[in-house]
Amino acid sequence: MLSELFNGLFDTSQTAVIAVSDFLLCLGSALVCGLVLALAHLYGNRCTKSFAITLALLPAVVCVVIMVVNGNVGVGVAVAGAFSLVRFRSAPGTGEEISVIFMAMGAGLLTGMGYLGYAFLFTLLMSLIGMLYSRIGSAVEQRDSLYRTLRITIPEDLDYTGVFDDLFEAYTTSCTLSSVKTTNMGSLFRLTYDLTLKDAAREKELLDQLRCRNGNLEITISRQENHLAEL
Repeated sequence: MLSELFNGLFDTSQTAVIAVSDFLLCLGSALVCGLVLALAHLYGNRCTKSFAITLALLPAVVCVVIMVVNGNVGVGVAVAGAFSLVRFRSAPGTGEEISVIFMAMGAGLLTGMGYLGYAFLFTLLMSLIGMLYSRIGSAVEQRDSLYRTLRITIPEDLDYTGVFDDLFEAYTTSCTLSSVKTTNMGSLFRLTYDLTLKDAAREKELLDQLRCRNGNLEITISRQENHLAEL
């Protein structure tokens, strides 16, 4: 009686029925792989609680879908159609988040097909490589700290074309005037520069020099926006 509880209503003699023990083994393996991937992603990365939970559960969901399909083309088409109706309303993720989601799906596919050893090996290798790349990424972030966007306000009697050239030559390796805007009924200019600093530690020193040059008017310096397309 208990064994019949897990039989499908539409099972036939030609349908391969998955044993409960095999189902639980594959599902448990997928949950372990998801947990490892989620913990590896949290190492050196910031993400929301919902994303971490989704990452941990995604391999199990994919695993169950693959086991349900189990070579049945009709069921596979129906599942694909059902998932195509799902619309995610969250903000687009970064390339790193998309890649780790594909990792979780790969682990779920392997466990759903019964390749548990390959699933654990894949999860372990991808987690270790991801943590290694996360450490390398910290060096890239230090380099990105040199790129700054400067917004400075100057009086209209200053010639903005070369008023800060000597300071930029001393404190930056490159400087581009990206926009000029008049404000306060035309009595002030608001300039926007894209800078590459020589030394991030001398940023305050540059600001002090700029304050003396523009009469202590408003100055804003921020992280330079990345205009390159992301996945």
